[in-house]
Amino acid sequence: MLTTFDQDDHLYDAARAGATGFLLKTAPPEQLVAAVRAAASGETLLAPSISRRLLDEFTRRPPPGTSVPPELATLTERERAVLVLVARGLSNTEVARKLVVSEGTVKSHLNRLLAKLGVRDRVQAVVLAYESGLVRPGDA
Repeated sequence: MLTTFDQDDHLYDAARAGATGFLLKTAPPEQLVAAVRAAASGETLLAPSISRRLLDEFTRRPPPGTSVPPELATLTERERAVLVLVARGLSNTEVARKLVVSEGTVKSHLNRLLAKLGVRDRVQAVVLAYESGLVRPGDA
């Protein structure tokens, strides 16, 4: 993709559409030629400013294969499951159906996990789930 806009949403949309590269129109002509050749041979090419942002974002996440983040280590397996489903946007009723438990049981799990995590509401718990890497955007 060749664009004048150095914006993350454009990069994301282009990548999801199958773009193998992302270059700004301000790139020198020889870089444009190299980008076309790279794309034609199946390689990926990103503008340097975009590469830097991607690396910055990547390094903010927990390392792959890391065990349970410390702030979540006190949760039981069921409490973690409830947190994941809540972070994916499910209501208490939907979580109860998915886990085959009562809605009251889901509320109990939620109250315990909020207390263990030291957060005041489900929104803060969801933020913690994403920031810790327990849930990632796009997870089904």
